[in-house]
Amino acid sequence: YHHTDLELARALEGRRDLAALARSGDGTVMAPTEGRQTPQGFAAQVSAFFADAAGTSAKFLAREDGPRIGALAFNGWDTHVDEGADSGRLATLLGALDSALAAVEKNMGDVWGETVVTVVTEFGRTARINGTNGTDHGTGTVALLAGGALKGGRVIADWPGLKTANLYEGRDLAATTDLRAVLKGLLKDHLRVTDQALAANVFPGSADVKAMSGLL
Repeated sequence: YHHTDLELARALEGRRDLAALARSGDGTVMAPTEGRQTPQGFAAQVSAFFADAAGTSAKFLAREDGPRIGALAFNGWDTHVDEGADSGRLATLLGALDSALAAVEKNMGDVWGETVVTVVTEFGRTARINGTNGTDHGTGTVALLAGGALKGGRVIADWPGLKTANLYEGRDLAATTDLRAVLKGLLKDHLRVTDQALAANVFPGSADVKAMSGLL
C-alpha cells in the first residue's frame, strides 16, 4: 500500500503481531518489538489497536468518494483459558471493542447519523466454564448494532434462559434468531437490497429466512 495509499499503509504498519497479542491466555505477553508486558500494558495496547484500526477505517468511509461498506476482523476472542468476568481477558477485549466503536463514531462525523455498525461473531460460547476457567465453542451468541441510523436503546431477543433443560444439547445458549434475518433487515432497509437479491446472492438458499424489520 505504500505505493498506492500511504495513509492506509501507515495505519497498517507494525500491526502484524496484534493477533498473537490478543490470543495471549494470561494477559502477560511477549511482543516481538516491545518486550514483556503487564496485563495493564496488554489491555492498553489492544485497546489502542482496535481504536486505531476502526478509527482509520471510519475516516475512509466518511469521505464523499469513500466506500459505503467496510469490514474489520478483530481476533483473540477464543477464550478457552482464563476468560474472566468483570476483569481479565474478556473484559479487556470488550473494553477494546468499546474504544473501537467510539473511534468510529468520532471519525464518521456528520455521516454517523446515516451509519449502521454491526458486531457479530461466528459462534457463541458454552454456558458453563471449563476446567481452565474459560469457555469452549458454543451455539447461541449475540449481535450488537450501533449507529445513528438505528432505532437504538433496545434489546431484541427471545431469551431462552440458562436452565439446563433450556440449553441447546445441555451445554449451549440456544439460538432463537437467525443472524441472516438481522443482516437481511439492515441490508434491505438501509442499502435497499431487494429480497430477491438477499435470498439468491447475499445469502444463497435463504428464501425461508425473512428479513427482520423495524431496526432503522
